[in-house]
Amino acid sequence: MSQNISVHPTEGSLPEKNFTKAIIIVSIAIPAAVAFIILVPQAKLSFGFNTRTLPLFHAILNSTTAILLLASLYFIRHKQVRAHKRANWAAIVLSTIFLVSYVIYHASNPSTRFGDLNHDGLLSEAEKQQAGSVRYIYYFILTTHITLSAIIIPFVLFTLQRAYQEKFDKHRRLARITWPMWLYVAVTGVVVYVMISPYY
Repeated sequence: MSQNISVHPTEGSLPEKNFTKAIIIVSIAIPAAVAFIILVPQAKLSFGFNTRTLPLFHAILNSTTAILLLASLYFIRHKQVRAHKRANWAAIVLSTIFLVSYVIYHASNPSTRFGDLNHDGLLSEAEKQQAGSVRYIYYFILTTHITLSAIIIPFVLFTLQRAYQEKFDKHRRLARITWPMWLYVAVTGVVVYVMISPYY
């Protein structure tokens, strides 16, 4: 019976075409919506609670996601498939919560600039000098973090789809790209928070 899995889809396998289209749409829509909220000037919304504490929550989500991804790798290398799946699903759930919370934060708060000590939204020459070369390191990490945050979406979803379609060879090949990118995004999310937190 197990020899026929790769030839005859099981009842739990997923139709590739339907989800491929959905993945492409989601992969374009999410970064576009987030970019619009952050980049387009608009009145800030009120959500009935102090959203300024959310960046710390985001750092906790990112650090937990990084731990789950490391656990996922450990589990699959030790043939613990069920634990591997649970760790990955937990990482996906936390990443989804992060996305929703991230949108809420930026929809209700102005963007914080690295080095902005007086919180006026501008960076004076004195503030730039005080921040020094660390400012460039911060923006490099932030840029790579944001870029890979957008790129990783279809990689995660296609990797997940191939696992549930039982295309395990393709799943493994794609996961070798997805996993390090996802881990980098999670870890740099924490690094970005630590670096920018003095200016909140």
